[in-house]
Amino acid sequence: MSHEFRTPLNSIMALSHLLLDRADGPLTPEQAKQVTFIRQGANALTELVNDLLDLAKVEAGKIIVRPVEFEVENMFGALRGMLRPLLVNESLALVFEPVDGIPPLYTDEGKVSQILRNFISNALKYTERGEVRVRAAHDPEADTVSFEVADTGIGIAAEEQERIFEEFVQLENPLQHRIKGTGLGLPLSRRLAELLGGHVTVHGTVGVGSTFAAVVPRTYVPRTKTAPEDEVVVSAERPGRDAPFSWWRTIRAR
Repeated sequence: MSHEFRTPLNSIMALSHLLLDRADGPLTPEQAKQVTFIRQGANALTELVNDLLDLAKVEAGKIIVRPVEFEVENMFGALRGMLRPLLVNESLALVFEPVDGIPPLYTDEGKVSQILRNFISNALKYTERGEVRVRAAHDPEADTVSFEVADTGIGIAAEEQERIFEEFVQLENPLQHRIKGTGLGLPLSRRLAELLGGHVTVHGTVGVGSTFAAVVPRTYVPRTKTAPEDEVVVSAERPGRDAPFSWWRTIRAR
């Protein structure tokens, strides 16, 4: 399904990019405008497809954790460059606080980065002025690293702070009519943090701002099975029609 969804979308984006680069000749202003809409629509659909596929893989237990050693400072630098194009409002600043005293992490850098991208892009969308501040801190006692994204945006009411982690949920707000989203970024971020052995939290005040945090172990530890597996033993004798299921459900601890 990943291949079937992404291949036509990649074609649309590549061809629209060629048109906007005038590879096949000049475009009128109106044609350039329409091709830009095509590319924006393809980008939005690609984002939705990627989030859906990632959620499906997490739920099916098919997503793979690839731990590597990396520095938070280097990851912040990559995120800064990647998300700079989203800063279209001069009255809004994206600030990455200096990283001090955080030892290298050994976990899946791509998934940690994906969680932060979701947090930061959401904060930028729902903050009209002020700042979006990204910081990290190490807890030596628990040996975890907390990544926080704090904004001065619309905020979230206390009773809504759990709902936003439900799939496809988007809160009612005047900004929502101007901003398109999938409603999957935050649920996916929570699933990814849990996959790495951590968790996410949120707190904030309506009209003041919100702070999203992901706390992950500094060193990823693969999950181990703590209980013995069950084994299904199929009986050789087929029972009568009055007991169609019980004949094969003989369970024995391995």
